[in-house]
Amino acid sequence: MTRARRSDRTVYLRSHPLLFVLLAATRRRPLLRLGRTVLVHHPDAYREVLTRVPLDRTAAHTTGGTAARLTGGSLLFDQEGAEHRSARRELAQLLGPAGAAALRPLWQRILDRHLGDLSAPVDLVPAVRELAGATAAALTGSDADPVRLALAAERAAAATARTHLPALLPRPGSARRARRAAERLQALLPDPRDAMLAVAAVNTTLAALPRAAAWCARDRLWDRARQDAPALAAELLRRTAASPVLPRAAAADATVLGHRVRRGDRLLLVARHAAQSQHDAPTHPHATRAPFGLGPHTCPGAALARAQLALLLTTLAPHRPRALRTAPAAAGALPSYRTCVLVGGPERAPAPGPVPAGGLPPCP
Repeated sequence: MTRARRSDRTVYLRSHPLLFVLLAATRRRPLLRLGRTVLVHHPDAYREVLTRVPLDRTAAHTTGGTAARLTGGSLLFDQEGAEHRSARRELAQLLGPAGAAALRPLWQRILDRHLGDLSAPVDLVPAVRELAGATAAALTGSDADPVRLALAAERAAAATARTHLPALLPRPGSARRARRAAERLQALLPDPRDAMLAVAAVNTTLAALPRAAAWCARDRLWDRARQDAPALAAELLRRTAASPVLPRAAAADATVLGHRVRRGDRLLLVARHAAQSQHDAPTHPHATRAPFGLGPHTCPGAALARAQLALLLTTLAPHRPRALRTAPAAAGALPSYRTCVLVGGPERAPAPGPVPAGGLPPCP
């Protein structure tokens, strides 16, 4: 196990230890039923659930259901039928290649301001927080300060997660605190229905980018970043799996890999295992796409996330930074870093050369 992989495991062990132990202990079972909860680990089972099983978007303890109960509004994640398809089409335009190209100058200005000089140690997390908040503000039309918006989205997501993640002790008042956090976030948005868009944009970015950059630094992958940052970004997003578990609910009886799924079952889709994040070399053809869902349930922000990370890696690569210190965020909604301190290497990298014939070598 490489140093980068060992370090990244601590993010799960510190942020969500009970969940991580449960998933690790059951990962060799393609599907495992625990009462009315079904853990879905295998890539084929994961794909079947997302492409063949009808899903209830408003059920308790799902993304859409939790959002609807906290905000009382009609959100992208709890819409049905034509409304859902129309919202996804509109969002796809904002989050697709054209949207990423429009946001790229904004991202570059933020990264240059924070990371233009790595001769002294720099904490990457504040830079990514501003990047995430600025992206959420642009997508929602909010004029709120990007950092303030990002912090509100972080707190709303963390408070919401604590209402349905496993815990050793009860959490009295957690639902009330989650509602208040959601209200504070909504107050910063022109349309309160965009709360889930802001939450997803901010928390996925904060979970993915610092961990990927630290992994790149610890495994010394900066030459790969200079040669083909988009390819490396896709691979690092597979390895880190920023949203490791997708909570869903079955809307009808179904059979998945020979296992019966009943209507109303809670489905915990383990994107981390479907992406084979525990392996350096994936063997399943869908592994790279799995962290963002599959089929009609693919996250519309996947392309935007890859573009953000590719730009960050491109910005950092000439400095060839080392990861001096990382500290997991113990209370975040997603496995993420509270701090990620980088410092530039002794020499800046030369101009990038051509990509070797046959593509990039695998990560060590």
